[in-house]
Amino acid sequence: MFGIGGGEIFFILLVVLMLFGSDKVPEMARTFGKLMAQLKNATNDIKSEIQKGVDGTGYDTTITDISSEINKAKENLIGNANSTVTKIKEDIEEVTGPIKRQL
Repeated sequence: MFGIGGGEIFFILLVVLMLFGSDKVPEMARTFGKLMAQLKNATNDIKSEIQKGVDGTGYDTTITDISSEINKAKENLIGNANSTVTKIKEDIEEVTGPIKRQL
């Protein structure tokens, strides 16, 4: 939790107790608890608003869906490139075939 060990927490509590006294510490703890609850609620509200915004745009695809689509596109591109290269190679062979025979 925040990189603070048990001894450090004990020291902080001791300093707080000495500074504010035993009668103010429970009130401060309640205030801190309320603050943390409000912070958590605000964070959850922000998360829900972001999720609503994403749902409203229709972008509900996941990263795995996107990566599978990219892989499909890559395979199609490679297949098209291979067929084009094969066709060009055959065309070159047709053109150079008679030339080689004449020499």
